[in-house]
Amino acid sequence: MAEERRYGAVLRAWFRETLPAAGNARRLGVLTLIQSLGLGVFLTSSAVFFTRTIGIPAQRVGLALSVAGLCGLLCTVPIGRLADRLGAGRVLTANFLLAAVGFTAYCLVDGFAAFLAVACAIAVLETSAGALQASLTDALVGEAERVRVSAQMRSLFNLGFLGGAALAGAAIAAGTSTALYATVLANAALQLVSVAVLLGMRLPAGAGPRATAAAPAAEAPGGVLRSAALRDVRYVAVALVCGALELYHPLLTVGLPLWIVTGTDAPALLVSGLLILDTVLVLLFQVTVSKGARTPAGAARMLRWAGWALGASCLVFAVSGGHGALLDSAALLGGALVLVLGELYQASASWGLSFGLAPAGRQGEYQAVFSLGRGFQQFAGPWLMTSLVVGAAGTGWLVLAALFALLGLAAPPLVRGLEKARARTEPAPA
Repeated sequence: MAEERRYGAVLRAWFRETLPAAGNARRLGVLTLIQSLGLGVFLTSSAVFFTRTIGIPAQRVGLALSVAGLCGLLCTVPIGRLADRLGAGRVLTANFLLAAVGFTAYCLVDGFAAFLAVACAIAVLETSAGALQASLTDALVGEAERVRVSAQMRSLFNLGFLGGAALAGAAIAAGTSTALYATVLANAALQLVSVAVLLGMRLPAGAGPRATAAAPAAEAPGGVLRSAALRDVRYVAVALVCGALELYHPLLTVGLPLWIVTGTDAPALLVSGLLILDTVLVLLFQVTVSKGARTPAGAARMLRWAGWALGASCLVFAVSGGHGALLDSAALLGGALVLVLGELYQASASWGLSFGLAPAGRQGEYQAVFSLGRGFQQFAGPWLMTSLVVGAAGTGWLVLAALFALLGLAAPPLVRGLEKARARTEPAPA
């Protein structure tokens, strides 16, 4: 009985830590759950839907999605600047409305040209949505709570994504076109539900489009198409380092599965097992780990730890091949546990740095620029993982380990240099 009470107390404490506070933070949590549910449904079933239901060849699907990803990156910064002018809530509402139209349009596609057009439109909306939601989080919860709330959102995202993936799995198992069309239309409907949640939020006074004497949001030169944040070289460098450390994502979803199947004696079932383990651990511990990243200095240290942990995981993976099913599985499990630690550190540090290093009143633009760092792993990640992990085997793991460690070492001096530059150029507070 005492044991049950202790476990119950731990569970209640975790629930209190992970559940956002009542008000706008909790509404953000509901919004995250809705969006992640839709994303889980769509991403899990989209490959089958595109190839079997619409009838687009797999190679052409890959080409279209690559072109769409590039469109998304090109449009993210102008949309972020627009959010600084009009307010992130307004732009995000329009984003979700257009996404509902876009996902519905997938059901009307009858050829490659139409598929490419819809894919590009949705990629622009999806790529910009992350920066818009980050900017909205800053406006709604303020400086003191934005990192903590972002961590809570990531835990809730994993929970919603798991639910969506399960629903998509049922649709795929049904094996009918109707079931797959239903997954796409369900995602479109969830975009409209997201709009309803957004309209229920109330921005506190002064939390809409903001301006300061140093960075007037409404009168920034060059309009929405010219970004001063892209000329902030030190900020861009921090964003690129942080985005490159996010290579853990293709490592987990592309490199590691291929390594398990081609380079180890471990059972193929371990691929899904490690992915589920990673998702659950992030759900359980992201909020707790994020406490050390609420200042830029703390976030920079955490980014260094992320690089070291991710590098160490690659060293463990390097010894997981050719030792029999039991030993290989044990090494893979150990490497995955170290990897998720680096993942937790990297995600926490990215919020602390993207929020803490952005000038007041320009979160939309700067969050958009920070998200461009993610583009590195999105474009180069799958190719890099297949080339190193499958092509070079043990040597490839060592190269990855060195890359992660060097990126982690680069983070603190880059952040210190940026903060010193800001101190020289920004006026002192009255």
